Amino acid sequence: MLADYAVRVEQSRGRRYPEPQHPYRNDFQRDRDRVIHSRAFRRLEAKTQVFTRRYSDHFRNRLTHTLEVAQIARTIAGQLKLNVDLVEALALVHDVGHPPFGHAGEKALDAAMREHGYFFDHNLHALRIVEDFELRYAAFRGLNLTFEVREGIIKHSHDYNPHEFPELAEYLLDQRPPLEAQLIDLADEIAYSAADLDDGYESRLLALEEIRSALPGFDRSYREADKTWPAAIEKLKFNEALKRMLDRFVGDLIRNTQGSICQAQVHSVADVRQRGERLVSFSPQVEAERRRTKDFLYSRLYYSSALDSEKTHGEKVITELFQLWLAKPDLLPASYREKSEQEPLPRVICDYIAGMTDNYIYSQYEKYLAQKS
Repeated sequence: MLADYAVRVEQSRGRRYPEPQHPYRNDFQRDRDRVIHSRAFRRLEAKTQVFTRRYSDHFRNRLTHTLEVAQIARTIAGQLKLNVDLVEALALVHDVGHPPFGHAGEKALDAAMREHGYFFDHNLHALRIVEDFELRYAAFRGLNLTFEVREGIIKHSHDYNPHEFPELAEYLLDQRPPLEAQLIDLADEIAYSAADLDDGYESRLLALEEIRSALPGFDRSYREADKTWPAAIEKLKFNEALKRMLDRFVGDLIRNTQGSICQAQVHSVADVRQRGERLVSFSPQVEAERRRTKDFLYSRLYYSSALDSEKTHGEKVITELFQLWLAKPDLLPASYREKSEQEPLPRVICDYIAGMTDNYIYSQYEKYLAQKS
């Protein structure tokens, strides 16, 4: 049963190109399936989250991170009586616009674009992927996803100024997104906070005592685990502490959001859209813990000197290939050369690079530039 403020699939604004109803899948379920079967989704398996495979095959990549977000988001949506099918589709598609090399790649690609008066935004790139780049159907370009999924792609984590993005006017930029889209951003935060602590510990870039000292909430959970299982090895106690921290974040998000919904007296999707603020949120106490965890990960893991060389090399690969294809567009594949006749060359090159996996962009670098470096 759905809450009054949940999105109902039968009230969807529909697809850009109308299609007949499927006999046993609703439109949001079909969107989920289209995302899963897309090339962009499959490529996430070979895109860096934080660690490359040089460290371990056990660490998260962009795909396994996405699956963890989907699992957490579904759990939260079920407790809030939101539309789980829509939430799952949004969770699975939320990262398809990311370029190779994680945030270092995004930084390099944005910098390259800004030299030519443009910019790179992974949410907007994801929209381009699902609306145009994916070629699976004879009747239309893209995946022809429902309005609600396309809206959630661009609005789940960011509010775009309608005056700065008139081309996105159809997505109601002056309104808040539904709760289904709002929760994706914080499910993402929960997923990578726990996962990156785990991978950081496994990589030995983060020491247990360092984590316990910096994060009192985790330390409290570790002491509870140690008291319950004093004979367990350190890693298993760490796992128990991390599980408790994750559960605390999820439980708090559910309870606090329920309270916010009640206090705001929202009874429909329209009520949610007209709110001046987002309603999916943590309590002040857990929000402070989440921010502290995020700050710790940035200072001690993401900006760790041990990862500097790979990030720097990734930025170098993207920057130099971008410059190469800008100077010699004839080296681009034929389909991208054709696109450059209708769109600015920097945008075409950006689209090409952003769609690459780590493995493929390295092969292109080896082919064209490695011997010259």
